[in-house]
Amino acid sequence: MLMEQILERENLIQALKRVERNKGSHGVDGMPVQNLRPHLATEWYNMKTALLQGTYQPQPVRRIEIPKPNGGVRLLGIPTVLDRFIQQAIAQILTKIYDSTFSENSYGFRPNKQGLQAVRKAKSYITEGYTWVVDMDLEKFFDKVNHDKLMGMLERKIEDKRVLKLIRKFLQAGIMI
Repeated sequence: MLMEQILERENLIQALKRVERNKGSHGVDGMPVQNLRPHLATEWYNMKTALLQGTYQPQPVRRIEIPKPNGGVRLLGIPTVLDRFIQQAIAQILTKIYDSTFSENSYGFRPNKQGLQAVRKAKSYITEGYTWVVDMDLEKFFDKVNHDKLMGMLERKIEDKRVLKLIRKFLQAGIMI
């Protein structure tokens, strides 16, 4: 089952290292990234049991405002480090399932794809005679994703109801200001 793949030791170690490497701010619980490893050492059995039984409850995200150069603000939701760890473990497995279905010209948030590669690809298109390059950044994209459509797409490839239920819980976790 997919949940067991998500909870495999090697996948979890990769997720832990990624969260620690990315650092980042604390969520609503105030736990800093450096406390994640010791916390997992004492609480992992209970967390794993809750994940396997479908009773894990993600925390709301902490909302912060990031000033934009043009004077506006960008709203950012920061999950707790525990939720980030679980989300990362899920994302690593889902990437293996879905990455091959994405456009080869999509470079954002993709494994082995970087901005420099996108620039090189654009230059090669110019050399081939193309005169237009499109750089897209969808405004407030994550705030506007239709959760029901997203879940419908996931349900086409994911049979493990525990994973689908957990993803839905993350989507509905709410925001604390």
